Amino acid sequence: MNTIQTLIDAAATGAVYALMAVGIGLVFGVLRLVNFAYGQLVMAGAYALALTNNLNPFLSILVCFAVVIGLTMAMDIVAFRPLRRRAASPATMLVATFAISFLLQSIAELKLGVLGKTVGTLTGLNRPIGHGTLIIRWIWIVAIIVAAITLGLLLLLLNRTTLGLHMRAAASDFRTARLLGVRANGVISLAVLLSGAIAAIVAVVMTVENSYVTSDYALRDTIIVLVGVVVGGIDRLWSATLGGFAIGFATGVLNGFLPSTGTWPFTSGVYLDAAVFALVVVVLVVRPDGLFVRPSKAPVERA
Repeated sequence: MNTIQTLIDAAATGAVYALMAVGIGLVFGVLRLVNFAYGQLVMAGAYALALTNNLNPFLSILVCFAVVIGLTMAMDIVAFRPLRRRAASPATMLVATFAISFLLQSIAELKLGVLGKTVGTLTGLNRPIGHGTLIIRWIWIVAIIVAAITLGLLLLLLNRTTLGLHMRAAASDFRTARLLGVRANGVISLAVLLSGAIAAIVAVVMTVENSYVTSDYALRDTIIVLVGVVVGGIDRLWSATLGGFAIGFATGVLNGFLPSTGTWPFTSGVYLDAAVFALVVVVLVVRPDGLFVRPSKAPVERA
């Protein structure tokens, strides 16, 4: 019974991580940018929910979306767009996202304190379904459904619409796409906006389960999801999403099966990350192109 419960918990964690991977993979697919600051967008949304506890839950969620999307677009206008115009290297843009991430984290500490805030929005979704021995929470079902719908809609947008074609063209060659009449800045801004909307959804889902928000909220999760995106196959949105789910599922399983006390060989709290990343190293050695990508015949540069 404990094994089944562990697998259910792991699937729930995998669903949330898959949703984060959709947002991260979308930005990479269009901008070729690994956005390390994505976790701080989730943090900003979580703080927005915490600071609007006294409002109607619907209004509180609207404020969350407004804050996260506004912050996302500000990042694009102030940092990403000027770097694109200067044809900055991927390494330069990655460093810029690191700087933005720690800047937002520092601002949150200065303005909102280090003690954190508590979110009271939609806490009812954290109740278990029924009264059986196995615990299945409503928010887990919501997370799985939302992740599946979001990925499906994005794949349809990218592969079945003219706008999606323009997005892929801008991602392939920004300057040539502009010469051919594609409004590259516009389609890239739309992709960034969509990733911000997904970050807001993640903020709502995560705060239902973990309602205590601090300045480093979702930072560890973002690091794990970024690794999962690479493990799954960063060049494709669906493989990146599966990678996010896989590493979330593996994290949940290891957290359930590793002993919670003791010093050898692992303790759940102290050595969980070591076990997860050791598993990641093994996967990348065996499948360097990505766990869910068909191996290429020629060597491929990995991010």
